[in-house]
Amino acid sequence: MQKMWIDGRWTGSVSKKTFPIDNPATEEIIDEVPRANAKDADLAVESAAQAFREWRGVPGIERAALMHEFATRLRAKGKAVARQLTLEGGKPLIENLDEVEWCAACFDYYGELSRDQGGKVPSPVFRHQVNFVRKEPYGVVVAIVPWNYPLLLLTWKLAPALAAGNAVVIKPSNETPLSTLMLAEDLAIFGKGVVNILTGFGTEVGDPLVVHPDVALVAFTGSIATGKAIAAAAAPHLKKLNLELGGNDPFIVCDDVDLDVAARGAVWAAFLNMGQVCTSGERFYIFESVFDEFVRKFVAHAKKLRLGNPLGPDIDCGPLIREAHRRQIEAKIEEAVSQGARVLCGGRRPPLLKKGYFFEPTVLVGVTQKMSIMRSETFGPIAPLVPVKGIEEAVRCADDSEYGLGANIYTNNLEHAMYAMENIHAGTFWINDPLTDNDAAPFGGMRKSGIGRELGIEGLDAFREPKHVHLDYKIEAKSYWYPYRWSTVKKDEAR
Repeated sequence: MQKMWIDGRWTGSVSKKTFPIDNPATEEIIDEVPRANAKDADLAVESAAQAFREWRGVPGIERAALMHEFATRLRAKGKAVARQLTLEGGKPLIENLDEVEWCAACFDYYGELSRDQGGKVPSPVFRHQVNFVRKEPYGVVVAIVPWNYPLLLLTWKLAPALAAGNAVVIKPSNETPLSTLMLAEDLAIFGKGVVNILTGFGTEVGDPLVVHPDVALVAFTGSIATGKAIAAAAAPHLKKLNLELGGNDPFIVCDDVDLDVAARGAVWAAFLNMGQVCTSGERFYIFESVFDEFVRKFVAHAKKLRLGNPLGPDIDCGPLIREAHRRQIEAKIEEAVSQGARVLCGGRRPPLLKKGYFFEPTVLVGVTQKMSIMRSETFGPIAPLVPVKGIEEAVRCADDSEYGLGANIYTNNLEHAMYAMENIHAGTFWINDPLTDNDAAPFGGMRKSGIGRELGIEGLDAFREPKHVHLDYKIEAKSYWYPYRWSTVKKDEAR
């Protein structure tokens, strides 16, 4: 049994309860972890609060060295960590090797920012005065992480939080905690109690962390429903929040591009990690003049995707995360078909894969904008393809959503690209290159897709608050102090 990491040591839950972790590709139990509760949350937060007093004062150059050291350690054990990610989450090993490297690169990036970004010096308003702004850490940060990218979406919170000088309590997903626990002893280089890891369920340990009086900020990635619940629980305490709440991203294909390239890019955007990506392409709008040809190419590429053991070398797609999620995907397809959609490929469990939560990549046509599959986050391997007359209709449909996380367009027409960019609500807008991130650029959602940003300087500022310092190095009485002298005020100023 794997244990939790609290106050620099391995420990079980106060309740001594555990729960199993299974492999979604084989349905076999691979380990069990402690089932933390409110008492464990108290211990972790207390440890983080004590560690924060020392950690917040560590000079930037020392903090940067530790960030780089952790990145080096992560790269050194990258293959083992990637394998664990594959076993518990089901993503193909090749994708998880990338995920590990992305995490290490993010720690390197924020290591350098922690040296460079301490605040600013604005110009004073009077002589012999100095004004400066310090960016100070909040204190104890709780990072609640989803299962689809367990380490990457943790890193987007943990790296800037540590760089800013905060202490952190991590609550990984109850589906994928093992890869995070693998890094506990490496994270210990930051100091005893600076990073703590609790395993368990949202209602049992996540909720107590959110409302804990010594937690200053909660960073969460997940569903809108859970994000709303966290916001409601945090509101009476006026806690700071950073929420990334998923999307229903549109993907526009114009008639002036290489359709084979666009189809391959669209298939990758739709089915990467079996569509279990918050920025997956979930609504595809294709100019009607090229719709039939694009559909043929898209379906052809989708049918070539290789499903199977995600540890294998020749696999494109692994399983879904759990059986309940597979049933939800099946229900979404059944509903769409009952409303008039047609399945061109997929839409079923692969007959040769008897074990594991596998599902064939699915392409739908005959879909309308009003169907529920076009209105809510799918988070699975379903690609609805819809013809549109031109750029105006494509943009209008793309922006017809309560979400606003990302959006994509394929076009060689600069006017089309900029028109779509300006008129679609999206935190990230990709032109001719879907789903690529940049550590130095902000990531987050508009509308109901979230509050705040991760990555970039914006991601660092999410974990620190400004303090304005006003200094006058010449002590003297000011002319504008009491008693007021009306005789010195101009007549027009006194009116």
